[in-house]
Amino acid sequence: MDDNPTCPVPRWRGRTALLLAVLVASVLVSLRFGPHRLSWADLFQLWMPSASGHAVTARETVATLIYGIRLPRIVAGLAVGAALSVAGASYQGLFRNSLVSPDILGASAGAAFGASIGILFSWSILGIQAAAFVFGLIAVGTTCVLSRSIGGAHFALRLVLTGMVIGSLFAAGISVIKVVADPYSKLPAITFWLMGGLSSVTARDTWFLLPPLVLGVTLLLALRWPLNTMALGEEEARALGVPTGLIRVLILLGATLITSASVAVGGIIGWVGLMVPHLARFWVGPNHRDLLPTSLLVGAIYLLWADNLARWLFSVEFPLGIVTCACGVPAFIVLLRRSQQSWAS
Repeated sequence: MDDNPTCPVPRWRGRTALLLAVLVASVLVSLRFGPHRLSWADLFQLWMPSASGHAVTARETVATLIYGIRLPRIVAGLAVGAALSVAGASYQGLFRNSLVSPDILGASAGAAFGASIGILFSWSILGIQAAAFVFGLIAVGTTCVLSRSIGGAHFALRLVLTGMVIGSLFAAGISVIKVVADPYSKLPAITFWLMGGLSSVTARDTWFLLPPLVLGVTLLLALRWPLNTMALGEEEARALGVPTGLIRVLILLGATLITSASVAVGGIIGWVGLMVPHLARFWVGPNHRDLLPTSLLVGAIYLLWADNLARWLFSVEFPLGIVTCACGVPAFIVLLRRSQQSWAS
């Protein structure tokens, strides 16, 4: 029985060890396979001394392929998948709604608007990413300010509804940019970026991505117990001494950092923050002590393999957002059919 109080820790450790083993194996397979297939010997020779000049040259070629192309993309995929999954699980616990996703407050739409502006005015890659990150923060900040200024009860509901309005506003802005963009150069670039993908990720992009993701994920993981109490309702949480207003702000801040940074580097990658928390909840239950770490690992594995499919299935690489949607929708339907009752009101 999963609810046996005598052995929850060993079972949780066993699940974590299994996920870590799958994660390591997935990384090794992702490093090996691609348009230029490598052997296991090619991978291991990077850390082995070579005497001949031919061996040194071959090792330098493999090192360029691994460290310059594949490893940054793998790291970005792991980081984005883990972060979006943790953000989605945190949002679902905060709003007590299993259909909430990380883009519910307009962060994805705002970041996409910022990136579209950068592409329209031919900014550098770093400028496009910075614009996406800043506008993602602006969108969520606007959502929070407007929902609080409206006043009244049911703040969480007002926050979600305001987020939908702000997201629609930025989506309209993206449509305007598409209308005025050059149809032969800028419009295809904007459209392809909005579909999501990690094909152009570099080592510099991972350095841009990791600090806000690490900060946001660490913050959300530290709030696992308050999230459990917030899922019971605000009155119950206050009765247990939880500062609900502060906790809500911290969760929104951490999830916003995560979502904005992810969209800034990888574009709009849907279904990860919605589907993966359901999969993790089905496996370990709704306790955020186990749910958030499990979502982190499952999300990293899921997005890594989705990116692998985007690279391997066809001669032309598919946008990652299409693959995550195609894989996420059937899995989500199966999870819904297997769930006999809702975990939250």
